[in-house]
Amino acid sequence: MNATIEDKDAIRQRLNQRAAELVPVLRARAAETAEIGRLPEATIADFQEAGFFRILQPAKWGGYELKPHDFFDIQIKLAEGCMSSAWVLGVVAIHNWQLGLYDDRAAQDVWGEDTSVLISSSYMPVGKVERVEGGLKLSGRWGFSSGSKHCDWVFLGAMVPPLEAGGPPDYRTFLVPRSDYDIVDNWAVTGLQGTGSHDIVVKDAFVPEYRTHKSIDGFNQQSPGNEVNTHPVFKLPFGQIFVRAVSSSAIGALQGAINDFIELAGTRVGVNDGRKSIEDPGTLKTLADAIATVDECKAVLYKNFDIMYERAVAGEPLTIEERVKWRYDSARVAGRCNEAANKMFMYCGSRAIFANYPLNRVQADIQAGLTHVANVADKYAYNLSGVLLGKDSTDFFL
Repeated sequence: MNATIEDKDAIRQRLNQRAAELVPVLRARAAETAEIGRLPEATIADFQEAGFFRILQPAKWGGYELKPHDFFDIQIKLAEGCMSSAWVLGVVAIHNWQLGLYDDRAAQDVWGEDTSVLISSSYMPVGKVERVEGGLKLSGRWGFSSGSKHCDWVFLGAMVPPLEAGGPPDYRTFLVPRSDYDIVDNWAVTGLQGTGSHDIVVKDAFVPEYRTHKSIDGFNQQSPGNEVNTHPVFKLPFGQIFVRAVSSSAIGALQGAINDFIELAGTRVGVNDGRKSIEDPGTLKTLADAIATVDECKAVLYKNFDIMYERAVAGEPLTIEERVKWRYDSARVAGRCNEAANKMFMYCGSRAIFANYPLNRVQADIQAGLTHVANVADKYAYNLSGVLLGKDSTDFFL
């Protein structure tokens, strides 16, 4: 189902309109989402009905094959209502894109009967792998599989033993069906409570070779799925796509906090001094800085994907220097949004510590997102500077 340009413009308009409509709905469900530790089924149903999971899905399997810009626009908008909901959408929907990089037999396994089936993940390289006839045997325990209870398959990371001693490392993502793993219900956290990022346990699961994806293939932008999924979006590096799925919701959450701050600070009067917030220079500067942070984070996100997408269309390579710079750009987002949210929180006064205060949940969610390994900016800063100064890159997730 290759949509025309006109069709895709209509799809974009519909997606953005529906996302805007869902912001107050997600906001109203935020407390329930946190309490039950996962997205309400109504939220998953809303996302499915809206077509959000299909934005980057292969057209062969019912997807829209839009640009990353289109997807992250939606994720950012939804995060204004609930960061947990936008986080799960970001991570899980990106998997529909990633499956397009696999041998098409893997997509047949997942979507052959139902193209709405979802996949969760944990890319920790902790799995134990044994080569067996016809494929590989996988065992292990992985953490932080967001949205796992809504999914029927999972992507799991592991290092495959080299065929010859001393051979190069072979990191792969394994695609495993729900019948071959257990979900450990252990998600009890202080932020992003609704993401349901539980542990996954696998014991001696057989995985056919075609249900694995080599990291080096994604890095080289030459994956098995490119034979059938020829749209330029499937030529983008996996490492650049996924990291944005776990950083971009912070931008939307910060925008949601800005919206609340404008409403709250506009009428707030200090209890002790009777001073109006709108007369406080610190309050005004904090709001302006937060607005600028959202704009700057979005601008860098779109600029980077403009370059990546243009290169994919032209069939031109990306340099290591560009990749490590873009990786650092993504890693900085959560920290910058956290700093802006914290400042607004402080200017809300003592009432902000109450659990039901609007900015309270946003601050906790952004801080939780900041702990994701892809958002710990310092190590990516060191790698970028090292590469520019002549060292080899220490990051393979590019």
